[in-house]
Amino acid sequence: MKIEPFASFTGTPVLDNAPSADLAIEARGLVKRFDGFTAVDGVDISVPRGAIYGILGPNGAGKTTTLRMLLGIIDPDSGYRRVLGHERPTEVARRIGYLPEERGLYPAMKAVEAIAFLAALRGVPLKEGRRRGQELLEQHGLGYAADRQIRQLSKGMAQQVQLLGTLVHNPDLVVFDEPFSGLDALNQGKLERMIRSLAERGTTVIFSTHVIAHAERLCDQIAIIAGGKVPFAGPVDAARDRLRPQVRLETRAQDGPWRAAIPADARHEGRFWFFTLPESGVEPLLRALIEGDAGILSLSIERPGLHDAFVSIAGEAAARALEESAQEEAEKANQKKGRR
Repeated sequence: MKIEPFASFTGTPVLDNAPSADLAIEARGLVKRFDGFTAVDGVDISVPRGAIYGILGPNGAGKTTTLRMLLGIIDPDSGYRRVLGHERPTEVARRIGYLPEERGLYPAMKAVEAIAFLAALRGVPLKEGRRRGQELLEQHGLGYAADRQIRQLSKGMAQQVQLLGTLVHNPDLVVFDEPFSGLDALNQGKLERMIRSLAERGTTVIFSTHVIAHAERLCDQIAIIAGGKVPFAGPVDAARDRLRPQVRLETRAQDGPWRAAIPADARHEGRFWFFTLPESGVEPLLRALIEGDAGILSLSIERPGLHDAFVSIAGEAAARALEESAQEEAEKANQKKGRR
């Protein structure tokens, strides 16, 4: 697909071909500035239909701004987006579920009415919204709280109610902005299972996060974002495969001809050797160790994790910012516990 550059989003991009039926979201060259500050700088994203797609980056990296542009809440200064085959995301708003980072429900509303209200905003009649809301609450173990006001619910329960309100109209695309923020471990696990079940039904899920573990466990594909730019977008495995696997070798012998098979920069600690797996692979390495009488006591090959890939792709500064974001959230959670 070729996209001709244009100065303003109000222009019409020229595309060489029709929208891809395999993509729920296409974005090319998205740029957004606020008072001279470039919050998002040329973001390209392609989200396959039915995928779980993560936007991974530290606080302030441009995640929320990117999601809001994709949804049509704000317009980019330049660039192009297509959502569920439409160039204007607002035209398909009723097919989208959106959970913003800044969450809030009317405190005086009953839980089932809050869900029905959110359904009505997506075109579902109130009566049907109440029926679906009651059903969802019961399915998720909250049926007893259907007639309780939002102010009478715990924060975790209120977040679940808003989450159910995001899904009540059976959207084709669900967008979560930092959905795990503020949830305890139990509710995080529930949300992960819900996201997987949505994808199993064919719903496309895209969420932003600054927690690598969530992206690594859930996502088919990710976009790594740092400083408003996306240095990598694609399958999680492709990000991890940018780094060679690491070898941990324990030998009985301390020296011998087998040493030639170990890279010169290998780290040696006692009987253990630590090094990057050579490009030739594990078979030639094993052959050299055996034929050279290394006396293999143990050998393990560990594939790099997403954290290592993030550091390699986005850099040490972005990785530190990511860790600081997670630490800030943990501290806030602890402070809230202390006030209870």
